[in-house]
Amino acid sequence: MTTRPSRILQRLRAGALATSLKINLSDPRVTEIAGLSGVDGVWLCNEHVPNDWIGLENQIRAARVHDIDTLVRVSRGSYSDYIRPLEAGATGLIVPHVANADEARQIVEWTRFHPLGKRALDGGNIDGQFCLLPLEDYLHQSNTERIVVLQIESPEALEHAEAIAAVPGFDALLFGPGDFSHRLGQPGKLDAPAVVAARKRVAAAARAHGKFAMTAGLIAPFDVLIDEGYRLFNVGADVVGLASYVRQRLDVITQAADALPPGKIARSHSPYA
Repeated sequence: MTTRPSRILQRLRAGALATSLKINLSDPRVTEIAGLSGVDGVWLCNEHVPNDWIGLENQIRAARVHDIDTLVRVSRGSYSDYIRPLEAGATGLIVPHVANADEARQIVEWTRFHPLGKRALDGGNIDGQFCLLPLEDYLHQSNTERIVVLQIESPEALEHAEAIAAVPGFDALLFGPGDFSHRLGQPGKLDAPAVVAARKRVAAAARAHGKFAMTAGLIAPFDVLIDEGYRLFNVGADVVGLASYVRQRLDVITQAADALPPGKIARSHSPYA
């Protein structure tokens, strides 16, 4: 039996950049569009989006069709909440709101097999190829080609960034600028000095301990993020892209209508415009 390596990890381990697109919509065709557009993976969300497990499994399957990775941001919960995406075939997890090294160690223990962790063993899902994959290969694949990303997004967690990064068994740190700025009482001010300093500290901690640094988007100029050590870039979100496209096309129509002679056409506007 053959196993699929992580496209994101392959690129990062080779010293290249890797990309993802955050997907809020639940239709697997959106994942297919992302794959056909050339990203290395998709970030599927179970923290802020009401995805059900069957829908999530179909999105993960759609990603495999186009040989791209899936990173599922789990909701904060139990062991089962964390391993269920892996057993559905996800390439990896993003765990939000990690507060300290003890939590990081617990996550590794739940999501990695022996000798890295204590994840319970059941190869009867797609990640174990429904018990057709030899056990040794299954364990090795899960421990080496499955990605675990820990998200730091509060001032309290930032104080433990280096200790979190030092925990063995996970792959990357993701800085959450939105929640971090919110916790500072400066929501959305991603260029505030304290937010910038936190972003730099998270990347430095990741590099110092052999972890990759992931950014939620172009929250600073690209070359600045590269200099800070970020290598896994989320390029945007489906809902933002769709809204931007619709507004851009509406602007074309609106501007053309405005150029018509008076009385040529009755005008109507969206209440949201």
